[in-house]
Amino acid sequence: LLAARSPPCVTFPHHELDKFHDSNPPVIDATSEALDFKVFRLTSDDIASLKEKAKASAIGSHVSDARITGFNVVTALVWHCKALSWDNKESNLDRVSTLLYAVNIRPRLIPPLPMSYTGNAVLTAYARATCKEIDEAPFSRLVELVTEGAKRMTDEYARSAIDWGDIYQGFPNGEFLVSSWWKLGFDEVEYPWGRPKYSCPVVFQRKDIILFFPDIDDNNGVNVLVSLPSKEMSKFKTLFHKYLA
Repeated sequence: LLAARSPPCVTFPHHELDKFHDSNPPVIDATSEALDFKVFRLTSDDIASLKEKAKASAIGSHVSDARITGFNVVTALVWHCKALSWDNKESNLDRVSTLLYAVNIRPRLIPPLPMSYTGNAVLTAYARATCKEIDEAPFSRLVELVTEGAKRMTDEYARSAIDWGDIYQGFPNGEFLVSSWWKLGFDEVEYPWGRPKYSCPVVFQRKDIILFFPDIDDNNGVNVLVSLPSKEMSKFKTLFHKYLA
C-alpha cells in the first residue's frame, strides 16, 4: 500500500529530503557539542494569546481561522526563536531556515489506508523561509508557512515522496525537526495499575529536535523541550519571552 510506484515518478520538489552524499548531517544525528537543556512552558492562556496575535495580523492574508491551531502557532513561535538564535560564522538574514514536522498520511491517501493497517504512516512536512522573512514577517505569515507544510501533503505529494526515497535512498533534512507528543494521548493509556501520572521524553544529545509534550497542570498547555549550545539557548530564551510579552 505504501510501496513506490513502478516506475517511480517524482512530481514535486522535496526540500524536506536530501541525498546522503550531498547533504549536511541529518537532523537525527547526535552532536558532541555541550548542550543546555530547557523546558519552555506555554499555558493555555499563552496559546490563546498567540492565536489572537495570528488572527490580528492575518487581515488580508490567506491564513484562515481554521488553520490557526495550537500546534501551528506554537510551531511558528518556536521556528522564529530557533532560526534567529542560530550561531554560525555564516549566519545572516539571507540564510534559509527549514523546519520539519511529521504528518499522518493515513487520511490523505486515495483511497485512505484501511483501519486494519498497523504501524506508522507518517511523512515529513516542511516550512522554509529566509531568516529575514522570519524576523520581519507578521506572525500570521509564519503560521501560514507552517500550515502549508501539511496542506501540500496530498496523495500525489505523498506518492512522490515515497518514489523519491526509492530512487535516492535519502533522509529528512532541515535545520530542525518538531516532534509533537502533545496530543498523542499517553496520559489516557490504561496500565494494570492505572493511568500514568506524567509522560515526557528522555533528554538526549540532539540540538536539532524540539519536542512538544503535555503540561500535567494545564490540559490545553504544552511544554517545549529545547536543547542548544549555551549561547544559542540564551538567544532562544530572549526571543521566546520577547515574543510572548
